[in-house]
Amino acid sequence: MESIHIHGKNRGNILLFALSTCGWCKKAKRLLDEMGVEYSYIDVDLTEGEERRTVENEMYSWNPRGSFPTIVINNSTTIIGFSEDEIRKKIGGTE
Repeated sequence: MESIHIHGKNRGNILLFALSTCGWCKKAKRLLDEMGVEYSYIDVDLTEGEERRTVENEMYSWNPRGSFPTIVINNSTTIIGFSEDEIRKKIGGTE
């Protein structure tokens, strides 16, 4: 599964499952950018075939509802949907 990596301050392994057309996903990306943290994201709707099935299966293992955005932190914590407060609290670091 190929993700796009954004460089920034290391706050752990942050993976964002998003849709390229999703406004809430764009807000999540914008917030992570604003926070200056390192993260990776996958626009699930831009994947195809076997790659899409693999990405969807990975995302469903973290979020069985399959909603977007889904943020996985350190392979242990999941943030489902866009909640600026929750993202800031769980990822931290605005300095």
